[in-house]
Amino acid sequence: MYAAVLLAILFFFQALTKPQTSSIPYSRFRDLVAEGRVTDVKVTTSHIDGHYKSGKNEVAFTTTQLPFPDDQLVPELRKHHVKIVSQADNPLGAVLFQWILPFGAIILIWFFLMRRMGGGAAQALQFGRSKARVYDRKEMRTDFSDVAGVDEAVAELREVVDFLSNPRKYQRLGGRIPKGVLLVGPPGTGKTLLARAVAGEADVPFFYMSGSEFVEMFVGVGASRVRELFDQAKSRAPCIIFIDELDTIGKSRGGAVTFGGHDEREQTLNQLLAEMDGFDPKVGVIIMAATNRPEVLDQALMRPGRFDRMVVVDRPDLNGRIAILQVHARKVKLGTDVDLRAIAAQTPGAAGAELENIVNEAALLAARRGEESVRQQDLQEAIERVLAGLERRSRVLSPVEKDRVAHHEAGHALVGVFVEHADPVHKVSIVPRGAAALGMTISVPMEDRYLLTEPELQDRLAVLCGGRAAEEIIFESVSTGASDDLQKVTSMARRMVEQFGMSPKIGPIAIAQDGSQFLEQRFPWDQSRGTSEELARKADEEVTRFVSEAYERAKRILTEHEAALRAVADELKRTEVLDGAGLKALVERVELPSDTRS
Repeated sequence: MYAAVLLAILFFFQALTKPQTSSIPYSRFRDLVAEGRVTDVKVTTSHIDGHYKSGKNEVAFTTTQLPFPDDQLVPELRKHHVKIVSQADNPLGAVLFQWILPFGAIILIWFFLMRRMGGGAAQALQFGRSKARVYDRKEMRTDFSDVAGVDEAVAELREVVDFLSNPRKYQRLGGRIPKGVLLVGPPGTGKTLLARAVAGEADVPFFYMSGSEFVEMFVGVGASRVRELFDQAKSRAPCIIFIDELDTIGKSRGGAVTFGGHDEREQTLNQLLAEMDGFDPKVGVIIMAATNRPEVLDQALMRPGRFDRMVVVDRPDLNGRIAILQVHARKVKLGTDVDLRAIAAQTPGAAGAELENIVNEAALLAARRGEESVRQQDLQEAIERVLAGLERRSRVLSPVEKDRVAHHEAGHALVGVFVEHADPVHKVSIVPRGAAALGMTISVPMEDRYLLTEPELQDRLAVLCGGRAAEEIIFESVSTGASDDLQKVTSMARRMVEQFGMSPKIGPIAIAQDGSQFLEQRFPWDQSRGTSEELARKADEEVTRFVSEAYERAKRILTEHEAALRAVADELKRTEVLDGAGLKALVERVELPSDTRS
């Protein structure tokens, strides 16, 4: 293509730079010959070309040959010493150079420009084709040995593998394998990995497509891609179709009103529903999908005969986190001091993707330091990098700011020590991290918790208020450093009042509802409550009361243990980091041993 365009450009350049030729009558040509002004001629059967003198210049000319021979022309030319060249006409070459090449060059340039602008009509015809990526057994090497921490989900999906490998086992008894399997769970828990493992275990083709790849700006493209995807899958059955982020195209149709209800997303969903109803389950095509927002899916997708099996892929517990760390540690050279159980205990609520990131960060830290293996210290630091962000030792605090930050973090830590239900303090630091954190206090639960009682939540409110309370006690003023604490304590108090029914004044009713089952909502109360203004006002008053009582409680604890507060702050200013054991030992040295709890 580029060579043809270059030749066309050269041809036109040659045509433009070719000297201009004047056309003269034959009689004028004979007069020029008689005057001795013609210098050379090229004689053909149809015309005569040549040059004649005009003053100091030479002018190119062409003239038509007479229809009958001119016997006197050649002697006349020889008489005046004119250079004579004879050449036969080439009609094919004339047609090629005068007609075919110019028009061919124009067409080539047009096609070249259309491709540069996006492919033209040829590419537009490809919009309706499926963009699914197909993986066969040679490329799909993932199996259940690569999946850990979700044993219940794996057990559910082994039945799908068994059906794809041995369908007659179920068909002989009249059983019907579920047409669709929906994987639901928080982000990063391994839903896509599970689907790939199912395809790898069953040794069948795996069609992968994201929900966002169905919808384009042109109406009807998404529906066409759905048809194309199912046609490809039927031709290669048994196989697995996996649609990631199903909520992109599967949202409920009872939401906002669109123009006639026939927007592109809705047409794509309708076509998906029709295709799932239209194929025979005995063909061996299993549809799998993943989403972290099952509550927004259309009910027609969830009925039996479509996605009639839902598999929850939740965050792993302690044993699950240990298993996940062991899977990712296969690729890493671990030191002899590494204790993966301790790492798993320090990461409650972490999903599989976060644990993988921790192991990878630890390996990068060890390689940066030139170590031969990953040590426990590298994993500990990787947890802090993932949870709180990178250390920013280049951000140097002034002595006044450092003093305030030290007392702020010491306030959090000491309230956590002296309340009964707080998680044990693991580490206190005044090293700036992330975008805005000037310090942090890390508390690690002793075990996985799925329920929290009202006294436990009240203790957590007090711990969150400990930093601001410490600043007020020591400096008799507060700063902007407690803004994040205030957001968290207000959020927790409002949930206690409006969702958990822990306010005696409001009673056991739920005012606000979470917007998502798996995606955390920072401010779920921003949604429409559907309650009276009086009840909303009472709820706001109760939230204020909960926070105020927690703040006064934190101030009372820190006032009683002010000596320990100052000692911990001084130690933080000196070392910048204090672990849980060091904190406990320091408090015991400052105060008399006592098991008194507030």
